Amino acid sequence: MNFNEKAYELGSKRSVIREIFEYSKKRASEIGADKVYDFSLGNPSVEPPKEVTETLINLLNKENPTALHGYTSAQGDANCRDKIAKDLNKKYGASFSANNIYFTCGAAASLSITLKALVTSSEEECIAIAPFFTEYRVFASNAGAKLVVVNPTPKTFQVDLEDFKNKITKNTKAVIINSPNNPSGVVYTEETIKNIAKILNEKQEEYGKSIYLVTDEPYRELMYGEEKYPFITNYYDNSVVCYSFSKSLSLPGERIGYIAVNPKAEYANELYLAVCGAGRALGYVCAPSLFQRIVTENLDAKVNLEAYKTNRDLIYNGLTEIGYECVKPDGAFYLFVKALEDDAFKFFEKAKKHELLVVPCDDFGVKGYVRIAYCVSKERIINSLPEFKKLFDEYNK
Repeated sequence: MNFNEKAYELGSKRSVIREIFEYSKKRASEIGADKVYDFSLGNPSVEPPKEVTETLINLLNKENPTALHGYTSAQGDANCRDKIAKDLNKKYGASFSANNIYFTCGAAASLSITLKALVTSSEEECIAIAPFFTEYRVFASNAGAKLVVVNPTPKTFQVDLEDFKNKITKNTKAVIINSPNNPSGVVYTEETIKNIAKILNEKQEEYGKSIYLVTDEPYRELMYGEEKYPFITNYYDNSVVCYSFSKSLSLPGERIGYIAVNPKAEYANELYLAVCGAGRALGYVCAPSLFQRIVTENLDAKVNLEAYKTNRDLIYNGLTEIGYECVKPDGAFYLFVKALEDDAFKFFEKAKKHELLVVPCDDFGVKGYVRIAYCVSKERIINSLPEFKKLFDEYNK
């Protein structure tokens, strides 16, 4: 080939989630969308808060169009970055300034930029804790690092701390954690976060080097319990927060998020400049200027979390009553379901015959499970349950 083979490989084979989503659209055109039970894509099913729409209309009607749609600074508008910093400080007792914040085109760009800023050689490793979003492999590879997978604890899907400790080596540069988790919906407890931080501090001292904790937080506001979110900069200094408004404000297609470099990190200013440089090299400068304004004027707005909670209870209770083994999610909008055979792909194919489109999770680092994205209409969940029952009965004749 006379072009990049790795890029060709990524382009010619979509992620399993996207493949299923494309199949769903094709199947819906053949038999009708109401007969296809698509649980593949984590696309929010609740509308953005009304304040977001009102802000959009007001900006379009009242602002100078040239200024509104023009470039901002490469890392984002200074006033908007200041608002993000002050909001984080107020909500989590942090100490960010505008010069710790870098606006991005969503969490994927945040992670890509951050890893590119951190990784310095092909010998370095990034740790991901299973189950994890499949694209972490792509982001780590593009940064030039090897992805190392740490096992979760059985049943609870917290972090297997012994495995975590053993997987950290002199080559470990970064650890990625995602809570609430995609695909399990599990929220890491404060105890888990404290233990992760303790182990990393010990390993930094042992190896005499910095190891960075990178948090992927697009579901931070989507938690169903009363517990307080354990914000990582309060527990570990060498940390970077990667965030997206895709889920918290139901704006996935607008691609807006940010990186927040912990000001307590070693060489925090230099790390921030490396983030700016990585964004420049990757072509990620100046995130959508209109939506920088919109999100920072709606930092306290909330989507209808009750709708997701209702869906969670419907699908979790419905499947467990049938006999499926599920991990009860405390956040996000995914249900992690044990397949009815060891091979999750074979289970997926059998489910597909009932028009049930679920995501096999081998690529997420855990075999024998499927993910159900319940950010769909309540009716889709209700209508799908008889098909899940038929599928269960086929396996248990």
